[in-house]
Amino acid sequence: MALRDLTNSLSSLAIICVLTITLVLYYIILAVLSPLKSLPGPFFARFTRLWYLKNVWDGEFDQINIALHKKHGPIVRIAPNEYSIGDAEAIKIIYGHGAGFIKAPWYFASGNADPYTKDLFTDRNPKTHAQNRKKVAALYSMTNLTSMEPQVHECVGVLREKFSELATSKSPQSFDLQHWFQCFAFDTIGLITLNKRFGFLDNGKDKWGLLAALHAYLEYVSHVGVFSELHPILYRIVQKFSTSSGSSRLREFTNEQIMQRLAQLDVEKQDSGDFLTKLLSMHKQNPVEFSMSAVFGTCLTNIGAGSDTTSVSLAGIFYHLIKVPQAMSKLTEEIDQAYLTGKFSSPPTFAETQELPYLQACIKEGLRMHPATGLPLARVVPEQGATIAGQFFPGGTIVGVNSWVAHSNTTVFGNDAGIFRPERWLESPGRSSYMGRYFMSFGSGSRTCIGKNISLMEISLAIPDLIKNFTFAMANPDQPLKTENRWFVKQKNLHCRIWLREDKKEH
Repeated sequence: MALRDLTNSLSSLAIICVLTITLVLYYIILAVLSPLKSLPGPFFARFTRLWYLKNVWDGEFDQINIALHKKHGPIVRIAPNEYSIGDAEAIKIIYGHGAGFIKAPWYFASGNADPYTKDLFTDRNPKTHAQNRKKVAALYSMTNLTSMEPQVHECVGVLREKFSELATSKSPQSFDLQHWFQCFAFDTIGLITLNKRFGFLDNGKDKWGLLAALHAYLEYVSHVGVFSELHPILYRIVQKFSTSSGSSRLREFTNEQIMQRLAQLDVEKQDSGDFLTKLLSMHKQNPVEFSMSAVFGTCLTNIGAGSDTTSVSLAGIFYHLIKVPQAMSKLTEEIDQAYLTGKFSSPPTFAETQELPYLQACIKEGLRMHPATGLPLARVVPEQGATIAGQFFPGGTIVGVNSWVAHSNTTVFGNDAGIFRPERWLESPGRSSYMGRYFMSFGSGSRTCIGKNISLMEISLAIPDLIKNFTFAMANPDQPLKTENRWFVKQKNLHCRIWLREDKKEH
């Protein structure tokens, strides 16, 4: 019996060894025969996606990606059939309307494992995506969103109160600015979507467990996306053995909030103007064309994606303003003058904020220096192939531009692209327009983030109010900023101190 067991074990080991060797030889042969074998990149990235997974796992791929392009040039291999592109003109080729580059399989892991259940983010089919986006596009237009400015002002007011408490505390301590901006963004998206603040700003606490759920979801997406073919298996395992997986918690919370509203909502008598009211009205008018699953999916998109983008962006803008006092001083003067001369209402409208050139330059420059997403926006080269940065890529190759790489391009943004200088956006209309073509903070082309206008409205209305009332400083000015790249590049140690401006002047 012992001999038989030993024989069986040796046979199993031999099979495993043969399979392993076969797999290794397969990838070596693919690498050797590839028409793109001469393209540069890390050695192991030539043979396996494990190199990419490892570096995404480490949470610093935005900086790694920039360093790779500085070393290798405009084209860098990051996986056996995947390339990061650092050429400015590539943005139009890859993401331009009608370019024919569909989203890469990476995005599959962001949604339900059921291939027939898609949302605007995960739907890789350009035709169905365009159809479904068109149904809700009007809701995300700035024309519609400006009617929701009071909801943003309400949350800005609550944030101001909390910052005032921090500023006037008898024993003032440092606080996490990014965390409070995420609380602000969550409560704002709650009011805009469901006419209900979620209560994050009340005490800075997450009583719903949504921050942890978002983090878990983004970790899953960023890691499993590299091996997206495993998503159907891993998704089912997570759903079965985890009672609080990130995506499940977000769906449960969204469903709970919608059910609460449905219990008290009469669409015909409701005039709150929030997303859910309008979505339910659309469903009532045409339940076949716009199903309840579409209502749920749109609300889930807002709640799931509406806080990280805004909070990371706001935190990035403030971080650079604090670190560059000359810019903060110049912006403060412009905002003060707007209030004094009547250019600003009390509170200002979004349209009024667009008339302050230095404010808009600071927002653009902050978004350039710290875009929210930190991985290449991967796309599949169409069947006929495409020439990018002077290199022909066969159909089926995966290519993508990382916004961090694009925004550090000195050819576009100047030799000082590595520093925060809002004035670069004010040098001339032509130069601003040129840089704007390579500005990717919200993506590019037909797949541009649909919630872009929500985020810009929140950012534009929050900054003037906070700068009018407070002075900010880094709690540890000599400490470098730490970030964690889990698709969104979130600040981890943005600890600040704050004063009321009147009090600060007295010191």
